[in-house]
Amino acid sequence: MSAELEGLHEECGLFGVWGHDDAARLTYFGLHALQHRGQEGAGIVVNNNGELTSHRGLGLLSEVFRNDADIASLHGTRAVGHVRYATSGTGSLNNVQPFLFRFHDGPVALCHNGNLTNCETLRTEMEDSGAIFHSNSDTEVLIHLIRRSAENTFLDKLKDALNTVHGGFAYLLMTNTALYGALDPNGFRPLSLGRMKNGAYVLASETCALDVVGATLIRDIEPGEICAITDEGYTITQYTSHTQKAICSMEFVYFARPDSNIYGVNVHSARKRAGARLAQEAPADADMVIAVPNSSLSAAAGYAEASGIPEEIGLVKNQYVARTFIQPTQELREQGVRMKLSAVRGVVEGRSVIVVDDSIVRGTTSKRIVRLLREAGAREVHMRIASPPLKYPCYYGIDISRTSELIAATKSVNEICTYIEADSLAYLSLDGLVETIGLHSDAPYGGLCVAYFNGDYPTSLGDYEQEFLASLSDEDRKRITTYAMRHSRYDGNEFVTDSQEDTYA
Repeated sequence: MSAELEGLHEECGLFGVWGHDDAARLTYFGLHALQHRGQEGAGIVVNNNGELTSHRGLGLLSEVFRNDADIASLHGTRAVGHVRYATSGTGSLNNVQPFLFRFHDGPVALCHNGNLTNCETLRTEMEDSGAIFHSNSDTEVLIHLIRRSAENTFLDKLKDALNTVHGGFAYLLMTNTALYGALDPNGFRPLSLGRMKNGAYVLASETCALDVVGATLIRDIEPGEICAITDEGYTITQYTSHTQKAICSMEFVYFARPDSNIYGVNVHSARKRAGARLAQEAPADADMVIAVPNSSLSAAAGYAEASGIPEEIGLVKNQYVARTFIQPTQELREQGVRMKLSAVRGVVEGRSVIVVDDSIVRGTTSKRIVRLLREAGAREVHMRIASPPLKYPCYYGIDISRTSELIAATKSVNEICTYIEADSLAYLSLDGLVETIGLHSDAPYGGLCVAYFNGDYPTSLGDYEQEFLASLSDEDRKRITTYAMRHSRYDGNEFVTDSQEDTYA
């Protein structure tokens, strides 16, 4: 992860397998490949001939499963697993997934990646009618909706529930007879289906997890789809026809591993193209290009290649800084940056450098990086950012829910440049980001969600609508209405009425 974005977290990573003799161990390996998506908690539920057993805990995967005995105790040929960051609900053990529910007609394991925008409304309605929640995570809402559905089969109950929740979600559910994977109607979060040589099927948040366990990609789950896996094989059905692809652009900018492919686009290649486009849009006269490790390495390589300026290692990341290091004061926060990153004096001293990073969130880390380089003797520091300015909150599963957390929401590019004490600062354009990712979708913004950059949200914000509008300046409030109110998801009309919006449920 880059230093600037380390405080920015995805909610979680999902992994499920059906038909493997050592399902728990395989799930552990899959989750290990997805550890970058969640480091607050982890868990695995196994299915042994219809009997579901769970092991979960707080911390890294290696902290939850401390030895082989923890894995060996989970017997079964089917499993689901989860690594978590908290964007909805607290980081307590009660919120660590997969959740395991035991009902008279059979158990259900459930895990979720994303964030529901109508969670509070649904939860309040259900609590008022007698529902009891055991966590404060939005994930639990789905199981209550499933149990309340009047449909006959579990699959139909699941479809009914998925047509009630709004927002960004990828779900994995496991019953005693099937494994289900489901994606929201916009596909904000990635989910892929693969198959192993022994015939076992795998569902995972990223294709890098498929690669780790030796599974071959079958296909990505598309927006509005449910994949159901049983002993007879897999089937894929749609639970809604009101879909429009809007995958989170931050998956390509930062969250996903560079060796993953999302809808056929390699993440490393997309980042490298973004860096090359940035070099064209914002050239600088300098001696070298350096990356802020680690996820900016691809973009920096693209910038250097396109500009013809040599790339050097000017910043080194300490991989062993404690994850739980507490920084209660500004002095300690700056010391924390110094512990994580070091400037290579022998490389940057007396030189003009171009620093390529993913984004600037609050600006404090970028400011410290500039200072580190100047203290190491850099003559000039030009910051180049391989994404547009982050100006607006995310409500679909990234923990930037307040405009006040984003420096670009209140400062111009020139003002940010002055704040971080750089000689120059430039961002990749929104068109540049969309074109370099290159999903080749007919959907707006090439099938990407870019709301964090321009406030154009692909859905109604539900419970967050008033909070979002209240956070805007008067000028922005006049300019911005949600994307769902400006463009129809359904038939290409220019406006969606309130009644049409309601049918999206």
